[in-house]
Amino acid sequence: MEDTMALQNDLTPVVEMKGITKHFPGVTANNQVTLKLYPGEVLALLGENGAGKSSLMNVLVGLYRQDEGEILVRGTPAEIHSPKDAVQLGLGMVHQNFKLVETMTVAENVVLGLKHLDFIPSFSEICRRINTISRQYNLQVDPRAYIWQLGVGEQQRVEILKLIYRGADILILDEPTAVLTPQESGELSRIIAQMIDEGKSAIFITHKMEEIKRFSQRVQVLRKGETAAVLETSKTTPSELARLMVGREVLFRLEKKICCPGEPVLEVKNLCASNEAGRPSLQDLSFIIRAGEILGIAGVAGNGQRKLTEVITGLDRADSGKVVIQGKDMTNRTPLDLIQSGVSHIPPDRISMGIVGDMSVASNLVMKEYRSEPVVKRGIFNYKEVAKSAKEKIDAYNISTPSQNTEAKFLSGGNIQKIILAREIGACRGLLIASYPSRGLDVGAMEAVRLQLIDQRNIGNAVLLVSEDLEELITVADRIAVIYEGRIMGEVPAEKADIKIIGHMMAGASLKGAAQAAAEAELGEDGI
Repeated sequence: MEDTMALQNDLTPVVEMKGITKHFPGVTANNQVTLKLYPGEVLALLGENGAGKSSLMNVLVGLYRQDEGEILVRGTPAEIHSPKDAVQLGLGMVHQNFKLVETMTVAENVVLGLKHLDFIPSFSEICRRINTISRQYNLQVDPRAYIWQLGVGEQQRVEILKLIYRGADILILDEPTAVLTPQESGELSRIIAQMIDEGKSAIFITHKMEEIKRFSQRVQVLRKGETAAVLETSKTTPSELARLMVGREVLFRLEKKICCPGEPVLEVKNLCASNEAGRPSLQDLSFIIRAGEILGIAGVAGNGQRKLTEVITGLDRADSGKVVIQGKDMTNRTPLDLIQSGVSHIPPDRISMGIVGDMSVASNLVMKEYRSEPVVKRGIFNYKEVAKSAKEKIDAYNISTPSQNTEAKFLSGGNIQKIILAREIGACRGLLIASYPSRGLDVGAMEAVRLQLIDQRNIGNAVLLVSEDLEELITVADRIAVIYEGRIMGEVPAEKADIKIIGHMMAGASLKGAAQAAAEAELGEDGI
């Protein structure tokens, strides 16, 4: 059988990017990058944070304009000056940092900017079609809900729905499975395969090695803005790809000491809270985390995780129940009270909650130090100490930035996440609330984050880890509790966790019911 690449030599690429170079202040994001996407294939695009993946794709969809290079779509030179030009060429992208208008509804965001739209659109018909697509793709979301009412995971679903609704046939997917259960991820895999069979093509940006094998035929690795390799997926390994990405061997399984929990640090007792519409978001939720242990919370985004972390950290209020931290009732106290009690918080939305984009990297890194010496003396910033503290964190967390004075908004999503991690982990004095801490990070950065969480546990801090990445939960956590519609469906020791059972619990089954469903599914697969 001929090689895939040999067969492609006879095909015209549906997308060809030739010698693309893109500069930003103080940094070259892409340097003479060439990329080819062929009809009916999925190309995986890999690279560590700041390697230029998102910049390259933003050039392709018209959000950026290349400084050098040429783009061909279906063999014809294309001038893509805006996202509107990209849509007309059949290009559609699900962005890692969402491109949604928060004050508009899901339906309004889905059709916003469509050329062929009635002067007075029938939103009932638009909502009906969105609901049909939602059911088909297992990406349920209320089309009449406002974006500001949705969690991060639900907003990601809106981006996927928007792309499907608009009928794009060249798909660019930036971490599309980050907020899906294993079952939904598998369903998306089948849907993408169906789209490819229909003649569509896709570029798939992911940091999950198992997804590369599942989704792609070829893989292109970027490193420091340049192409490091283009390989057939079937002829490479996760270890080789990780080494090409970060330039060293990466540990995919982490060793950790046996958990020896101490006194309770966080006690959540019969907690109830409502959303903006007054409907229950947390329902009689209880758990305990002790010093020196990590409790993982698994669940599809939008099932109360965000409300839970915000109530614990003082960003939102509980209707009833208690939040007790190190023996002290901290229910409905202010965020400053919680910070002063030793609580650190890695929020789920790093752009709107985690940083101030117009402030420098250094200022963002010392946000939790500005009330105390040596960063502040007599109410005045000691800029020498600010620079010193920032440099230590930049070096320790390998934050890629032109300088510590660069505005944070100019950094890649992964490097923004590293800023938040450095600040919050460095300030932790008892309890660390970590919501999706490795979302959008490359395999090398993921390894570092997971080691940091384990280190926090080893020095006696309690960690609440919220994640949809079941591999991460099993690797890092000591116990895993599954949340669905604001209730805990069950809890399992991490070393005995079964991904299929947890996946069913994430879809609403009890622990007993999930175990039975997983067993029945396994029997079905065996043809019994």
